[in-house]
Amino acid sequence: MNLTYRLAALSLLVATPMPAFAATINAVMYKNPQCSCCESYANYLEHNGFKVDIKPVNNLSQISSDAGVPADLEGCHTLMVDGYIVDGLVPVDIVKKLLTERPAITGITLAGMPAGAPGMGGEKDGTWTIYAFTKDGKAPTVYATE
Repeated sequence: MNLTYRLAALSLLVATPMPAFAATINAVMYKNPQCSCCESYANYLEHNGFKVDIKPVNNLSQISSDAGVPADLEGCHTLMVDGYIVDGLVPVDIVKKLLTERPAITGITLAGMPAGAPGMGGEKDGTWTIYAFTKDGKAPTVYATE
């Protein structure tokens, strides 16, 4: 290689910012002891930069309710992450959007256990609606669709 080529390659390398190493995002998941899809979801999160502490409980509905999740929008587990509640099998890109945007809400939820959702088997059929909720009695609003 000639010197000009080496200098050009070096200046390109120096001028190109290195990707930042993202810090691990810590989360605590409360789940029913019998639910295996929650463990698959935790594994999915861990492959996407999260560290999930799984806590099997027999009072998940009470934990969800205490966290502010509307009863008709409960998912199969309740995740507490960086001051927010994420209920159900919410795709990781939407969880990261929540943590980046930091809206004035309590959390988000994908109700039920839809086929094809992260942690669930099957094919996705249709659009998922992820709702934002607060603890102040206001009706949930659509946070994202996927």
